Amino acid sequence: MTRSSSAALRRAFLATVGAVALGAFVPAPAQIADRPVRIILPVATASGVDTITRAASPALQKSLGHPVVIENQPGAGGIVGTQQLVKSAPDGFTLSVVSNNHVIYPSVYKSVPFDPIGDITPIAVIGATPMVIVVNPQKVAAKNAQELIAELKANPGKYNYASSGNGTILHLAAEMFFDQAGLRITHVPYKGVGPMLTDLLGGQVDIGVLSLPSVQQHLKSGQLRPIGVGAAKRVAAAPDIPTMIEQGMPNYLVEGWFAVVGPAKLPATEVRRIHDAFVAAFNSPEVQDAMARQGNTINVSTPEYAAQFFKSELVKYAVLVKKAGLELQ
Repeated sequence: MTRSSSAALRRAFLATVGAVALGAFVPAPAQIADRPVRIILPVATASGVDTITRAASPALQKSLGHPVVIENQPGAGGIVGTQQLVKSAPDGFTLSVVSNNHVIYPSVYKSVPFDPIGDITPIAVIGATPMVIVVNPQKVAAKNAQELIAELKANPGKYNYASSGNGTILHLAAEMFFDQAGLRITHVPYKGVGPMLTDLLGGQVDIGVLSLPSVQQHLKSGQLRPIGVGAAKRVAAAPDIPTMIEQGMPNYLVEGWFAVVGPAKLPATEVRRIHDAFVAAFNSPEVQDAMARQGNTINVSTPEYAAQFFKSELVKYAVLVKKAGLELQ
């Protein structure tokens, strides 16, 4: 080695040491920067959570600084997809967006292969989406809640209702309506919102409760008819749909919430980083506009609030499941 090349190597070494000492930015290896963040959705495509997450994914990719890959893994009310999440490494590269179902299935299934509280890290409750009771207009003549109740009472055994699965929030939301109306209707459970919606549109089933984002296009086309929303007041994205409260059912209040979680033992620094990325994404103008069009209410919580929320919701839905008389699966 020549004296000049030796001096050059020494200068390069000293420059690197100096840069590190001064906290200069050293680019991450390309394979780390390009590594995608998997967002496992324990729900089928076309569901409310799916519609919401996909609308936010471009902004999430920007705020997380990594490609975002969304994977639908429905089944057993959310157990299948969540089981994949809890098995993942707590490194911030595998997340999940879950709904009310996450705290419902422990009360519906005799055995759950993980602890729905202890085996996850709550990061944020993102917001809520309105629920709407709908009918197939080719099968049901009713145009409002009181007409629907009268039609069902006048034709016992004629009608049925669909859900996305036993013990899901869509099942409980429908049971709440029929219970408050003093009705017993045949339940047809499906393996996810997609097949449920397909048969509801096709007339194989008559009635259902779904999130507003998942049925908006079908309400506009007239393929489905809205009966009422389970919100405290009318939804700005669908102002023509009356609330169930307006229609004489003051206790019919039900909404679907959605939250981001990671595997257990996710480091606090990662929790904060991911939380801040979701805040930035859902505060971006394009996502805010998409959420407003869908009728969703966005209010991203702190990780601390999310942790307490999951525990309180677990207790709340245990009571509702027992009241609904659902048989353990």
